[in-house]
Amino acid sequence: MEHPGFFERAGPFRLDEVAKVAGAELPLDRDTALMLSDVRPLSEAGPGHLSFVDNKKYLSQLAECRAGACLIAPAYVERLPTRVVPLVTGAVYRGFAQVLQLFYADALRPKVARAGGHEMVDASARLEPGVEIEPGAVVGPEAEIGRGTRVAAGAVIGYRCTIGRDCYIGPGASVTHAMLGNRVVLHGGVRIGQDGFGFAMSGRGHLKVPQIGRVIIQDDVEIGANACIDRGALKDTVIGEGSKIDNLVQIGHNAMLGRHCVIVGQVGIAGSAVLEDFVVMGGQSGVVGHVRLAQGTHVAGGSHVKDDTKPGARMVGTPAKPMRDWMRDILAVERLALSAKQQAPGGKDGDGTE
Repeated sequence: MEHPGFFERAGPFRLDEVAKVAGAELPLDRDTALMLSDVRPLSEAGPGHLSFVDNKKYLSQLAECRAGACLIAPAYVERLPTRVVPLVTGAVYRGFAQVLQLFYADALRPKVARAGGHEMVDASARLEPGVEIEPGAVVGPEAEIGRGTRVAAGAVIGYRCTIGRDCYIGPGASVTHAMLGNRVVLHGGVRIGQDGFGFAMSGRGHLKVPQIGRVIIQDDVEIGANACIDRGALKDTVIGEGSKIDNLVQIGHNAMLGRHCVIVGQVGIAGSAVLEDFVVMGGQSGVVGHVRLAQGTHVAGGSHVKDDTKPGARMVGTPAKPMRDWMRDILAVERLALSAKQQAPGGKDGDGTE
């Protein structure tokens, strides 16, 4: 059965109404009565959908865009196929935020449990035989939990969330806007499915962008204490099968982790970053948004990656570079320091010390 989603969608809305809400200019020769039923990413949008592009990295997708309309900056209008109606604005991301609020008004106030309810397990939740719910845990409306799963004291399973079989949801953990596979382990204090950090920033203030995606956690994933995984903005945040995530890790909205990744403590993964299968990130390392770490990439502890990597890369430093390049740079600096010391009077350093 197809999942019904976590937010109620309004609409459909007329094209001219959407353009007005977005503060966008609508071409005069287009049908203003065109009905738009939803907001979708470029790669998923169809004729009845609105999409947007606000990052140069995705301009290559415009040629294949099948959306009914697209929020777009004036400089890129000519790249749109003629079948797509351009909604032209100099503030694409802000317009996108305003339109999302039109379609998904309740996304700014997420549901977790039934307001005013006194039962810890909502009557509409579906629990298979063998599910164990410890005292103080809350299971929200229409949630589904598979057999053999234990929900520890103080944990929260939110509205319409699905938890697979033989899982463990640790004490004080919260799961909202998420779908978990089988044999998933969440340790104490884990936060799954909260808002992604999305704001349309401007001199007029910062407008909150509704986050209407989900978190998908596949089978055999383990997530350490107090790690946080934000739900997607439009697309889903995905954690691939068998991946292991340590304590105090932050994973931003729309990030995608492949299978069997290993993410060590205090790592930060920015929104829309992609980690392919078997990526390893050492403690306190990070990756910026919209960057792809190819299969088998290893990122050394304390290193920070800002560019796409090649398969099997070994990345070191800030900004991170391939290990061989990093070692060459370190050796060059050491040779320069040794040369400067040898050239100083009496073989001393510039400050007069040995």
